[in-house]
Amino acid sequence: MNLPNRVTLVRIFLIPVFVAAVTLKIPHGDYIAAAIFILAASTDGLDGYIARKRKQVTNLGKLMDPLADKLLVSAALIVLTELQRLPSWVTLIIIGREFAVTGLRALAVTEGVVIAAGWLGKIKTLTQIVAIMALLFIADLPPVLGYSAVAVAVLFTLWSGLDYFYRCWPIVKKQGF
Repeated sequence: MNLPNRVTLVRIFLIPVFVAAVTLKIPHGDYIAAAIFILAASTDGLDGYIARKRKQVTNLGKLMDPLADKLLVSAALIVLTELQRLPSWVTLIIIGREFAVTGLRALAVTEGVVIAAGWLGKIKTLTQIVAIMALLFIADLPPVLGYSAVAVAVLFTLWSGLDYFYRCWPIVKKQGF
């Protein structure tokens, strides 16, 4: 188990800590949850940087890194929906896009094609993180800011999902769709 994979595991282990902080009625719970979420989200770039710098890119890391990202964002969205800070349709769009893109990537791999994350995917992730942070601080912000951040995240989620379908369309078409 190399250092980049350990960093990825830390991100996964922080998820239940984040969920507990945001759902339990503890003083300053949203602020604690936000700090944990920022810490967990920041490990995403860190593990990849360390892996490339040390030439420690592994198949486990390639699998676990995007899974950890999806788990973190999905957990946050589900909790925020449960707390009625986020409409369920937003959560369904974002998580649905993640499943669809994962399926497209899996289909592409069967054809020997690796679909790397593009710049739209990176912006999508950043806008989702900003939206989650805004919803954690919704009591301290004008509501329009939180909802605007969510709208931008949904826009980039849909745009990046369509981009994946566009890039994978020849593979999908080849499968008889």
